[in-house]
Amino acid sequence: MRRKAWTHSCCLFTVALSLALSAQQALAFKIIEPAEGAKLTPGTTVTARVDLGKDAGIVQVRYYWYGEQDDRLVEQDDATATGSIVTPVALIGLSDHHPPFGGPLLVPKDGIGPMRLLAVAEISRGRLEKRSIFDEILVQVEPHAALVSIEFETDKPLQLGRAGQSSAFGHVDSLGKIFELPVVGEFTDGVVRRISSPASGTSYKSSNDKVIKVLKDGLLQIVGNGKTMLTVSNRGKQAQLDVDVNVNDEPNEPPIADAGTNHTMKAGTKVQLSGLKSRDAEGEALYYAWSQVRGSKLAMLDVNGAEASFLAPTVSEKRTYRFKLRVTDKKGADSVPAYVDVTIEP
Repeated sequence: MRRKAWTHSCCLFTVALSLALSAQQALAFKIIEPAEGAKLTPGTTVTARVDLGKDAGIVQVRYYWYGEQDDRLVEQDDATATGSIVTPVALIGLSDHHPPFGGPLLVPKDGIGPMRLLAVAEISRGRLEKRSIFDEILVQVEPHAALVSIEFETDKPLQLGRAGQSSAFGHVDSLGKIFELPVVGEFTDGVVRRISSPASGTSYKSSNDKVIKVLKDGLLQIVGNGKTMLTVSNRGKQAQLDVDVNVNDEPNEPPIADAGTNHTMKAGTKVQLSGLKSRDAEGEALYYAWSQVRGSKLAMLDVNGAEASFLAPTVSEKRTYRFKLRVTDKKGADSVPAYVDVTIEP
C-alpha cells in the first residue's frame, strides 16, 4: 500500500515537473508564425506572429530573411545599417500592429531553397538600458514557377590564373583555391533567382576533375592546369561553362580549417573562438577569416586572427550562434569552411 502511494506521488511529481518545464520553455521570446519548417511561396504574404515570452519592455520587433548558407546578417542595434553583410529589414512590428509586434510579411520574390527568418526584439528599460533578443526559424521557399534557363554571371569562357582575371573571385588564382560560381536561374514568373547553392536544387559536374574539382556545398577547387567544362543542373535544365586554368603549378596541398568544438557560455562572458588547430600540410603560416552565419549579429574582434572573440549577449533563454572559419595558406590555397556553434545561456 505504501509502495502504491509512493509511486502515485512520484508520478504526480514527474507530471508537475514536466508541466513546469514546459511552462518555462514557453516563456522564451519565440516566432510562432510562420511555423518552423513551413513551405512558403516566394512573393506571397504570410502573417508574422511572435510570443513575447517573459521579457518586458519590448518596443519593436524587426524581421529579416536570409539564405541558410548566407553570411548576410543584421546589426542588432541599427535597423538602417547598410553593407555587404547586412540584410534589409523585411518588417518592423510594433505594439499596435495586428497581431502585436507582427503583421503581414512578404516572402522574398527571389527566394528559393531553405531560408531563415530572424526576429530581433528591441527591449528598452529607459534611455540607459537597451538590449535585444532574437529567435529564428528555418523554412523552405519553393517557387511555383518553372525554371526556364540557367545563366552564369561571369565571363565566358572563364579564365583563371595568369591568362585571365587574377583576382576574379577575391584573391590571386592558384592551386588549391576554392571559389563559388555565381549561377542564376530565370523562372516563368519573370524572376531571376540565385541558384548557386545545392540547397536550391543545383548540382555541379566537372568534365576534368584534375583541373577543377567539385566539393560539397557547391564549392569548386582549382587542382591543376588545363581546360574543363562545368555542367550545372537544376530542375531538369542544364548549362555549361568552359573554364581555362593557367596558374603556378608548384605543388601545394590545401590547408584544413578547424574552428574548434561546440560549446556553451554564460551571458556577459568573453567568448573566444579558436582556429589554432587549423593546419597546413607544408607547415606554412595561415591567413584566417572568421564570419558569423547564424544568430543576430554580434560585434566580433580579431576576425582575421587565429582566435576571434566576442562578448556573450544577454539572453532570456538559450540561443545558438554559428560561426564559419576559412583559412588560406601563403600560396593561395583555401580550406573547406569549418563551423562551430556557441550556445549562450542566461
